[in-house]
Amino acid sequence: MAVETPICDFGWHAPDFALPGIDGRTWTLADVRGPKGTLVMFICNHCPYVQAVIDRLVRDARALQDLGIGVAAVCSNDPVQYPEDDFPAMQAFAAAHGFTFPYLHDVTQQVARAYDAVCTPDFFGFDTDLGLQYRGRLDASGRAPAAPDARRELLEAMATVAATGRGPSDQIPSMGCSIKWRAA
Repeated sequence: MAVETPICDFGWHAPDFALPGIDGRTWTLADVRGPKGTLVMFICNHCPYVQAVIDRLVRDARALQDLGIGVAAVCSNDPVQYPEDDFPAMQAFAAAHGFTFPYLHDVTQQVARAYDAVCTPDFFGFDTDLGLQYRGRLDASGRAPAAPDARRELLEAMATVAATGRGPSDQIPSMGCSIKWRAA
């Protein structure tokens, strides 16, 4: 079942975190913060929505890093119920797709809850003061291949944040598979 993200709560402040990365390092929000803004993405390995966009997501993340936007991806899915989202699978997925940003494991799911992440992919684009400026989608493709002329909405929005400190007033929610929460 597909889930959509809520509308952007402009100025909402990014919660801090300390999460293990696939590189063996513990990463905090301060570590990933960029001089022109920060993008925190909730993704996973097995979701068909993520799989459909991952190469474009990596391409756009690299372009944003070049603009001074710090980027990190977080996997919060329950690795017991979804072993394809466990730590070794995360390492293989990132290597296969050439991640240029930290891929972090939120095994307790506390970070996903603090961000109120609802689906994969779920994008949180912050300004230099870590105020939320973007909670939209990557582009219009969803699970389908992107049209050659598809607007790169996440890239455009975060490039605007890097240049002006403000995200676009009109944002279309991201859509994807729900976060796979652990049983209570």
